[in-house]
Amino acid sequence: MAANHVVVVGAGFGGVEVVHRLASAAVRITIIDRRNHHLFQPLLYQVATTSLATSEIAWPIRSLFRKSRNVTTLLGKVVGVNTGEKTVLLEDGEAIAFDTLVLATGVQHAYFGHDEWEPFAPGLKTLEDATTIRRRLLSAFEKAEREKDAARRAEFLTFVVVGAGPTGVELAGTIMELARDTLREDFRHFDTRDVRVVLIEAGPRVLPGFAADLSAYAQRALAALGVEVILGQAVSRCDAGGVAFGQQHLAARTILWAAGVAASPAATWLQAPADRVGRVLVEPTLAVPGHQDIFVIGDTAHVETGEGSLVPGIAPAAKQEGHYVAEVIKARLRGEAFARPFRYRHAGSLATIGKRAALADFGWIKITGRVAWWVWGIAHIYFLVDLRNRLTVTLSWLWIYITGRRSARLITQDEARRGGI
Repeated sequence: MAANHVVVVGAGFGGVEVVHRLASAAVRITIIDRRNHHLFQPLLYQVATTSLATSEIAWPIRSLFRKSRNVTTLLGKVVGVNTGEKTVLLEDGEAIAFDTLVLATGVQHAYFGHDEWEPFAPGLKTLEDATTIRRRLLSAFEKAEREKDAARRAEFLTFVVVGAGPTGVELAGTIMELARDTLREDFRHFDTRDVRVVLIEAGPRVLPGFAADLSAYAQRALAALGVEVILGQAVSRCDAGGVAFGQQHLAARTILWAAGVAASPAATWLQAPADRVGRVLVEPTLAVPGHQDIFVIGDTAHVETGEGSLVPGIAPAAKQEGHYVAEVIKARLRGEAFARPFRYRHAGSLATIGKRAALADFGWIKITGRVAWWVWGIAHIYFLVDLRNRLTVTLSWLWIYITGRRSARLITQDEARRGGI
């Protein structure tokens, strides 16, 4: 009898966890991703802001499973699922048959019906996004150095971040430190202390997923760095000249989007019920209703906690879901019922504001300041894949912490050819 063929779509935290947990089981596994690397997405903003190199937060998928002979890695873009024939459809026309399917396809940027804003306000979900943002940031300083008109120079030195969740807060704080610390002595025709970083949030406070006192701390920490925080204002336009919000227009040449996401089209592929942002409404076993051999995990799935709130879209949650699904699959292979529903265990929430301020909420204790920054750093280093990356990232952070210098400050492609500034 042929081994059960488990197909995993997506090599993020959830998908990789499923494969790791099943690698020693009597199954045949195929993992499919449109990119050849597993990405540590929480540190993408550090690539975008010149703190880390791309190779420090990403690893080839094949290398992760090189010793697992029952795992096949395929580079390809999935465009659909035929639930009747039990096949995964690739963009090039190939169909991959499965006995069990796990979709861990993540999320993409959402511009609230204004996709035309994307060229002017890139989001941050991939390595390509990170290097694009890094190029735009550094190119803005180079343009400012050559600009003789003071008003136009001010546009180049104004950086707008839309959305004050963890990514937006972390971007805003690090951009300000990049300008005022790292680049302070690099330019001759302007003072980098003239840089404006403006963080715009439609809601009433920054970091809305955190407790109110921690949110207030984050806003004070941003203000101490010099970041301008605008709350209760939704952006109504993004273009090459800047952003509009409320009754105002802010002239800026660099806009970064951290305001919203939408799930991958997995619900459409499966013709399954979904929530308003496209996450599949899964059963307590994370299976798709009506398809017990298809699971959806990570940011693609609408999963609720025991208290009725939504499981957060963070790495630990995806890993827990991947672990759970692997256990369900192994139980079924043994012919056993697996009745225990998925239960999310929240270990805590972390965010950082620059290189010396952070906040951590573990429920039973809240930490802010430098101690929280070290907790944040240790937690992120723990989740990195291998020892070499843990060492290099640790050394990079220590160097930045002590000197303020960031080494990954290379403009690697002509921005003008990409429609940028």
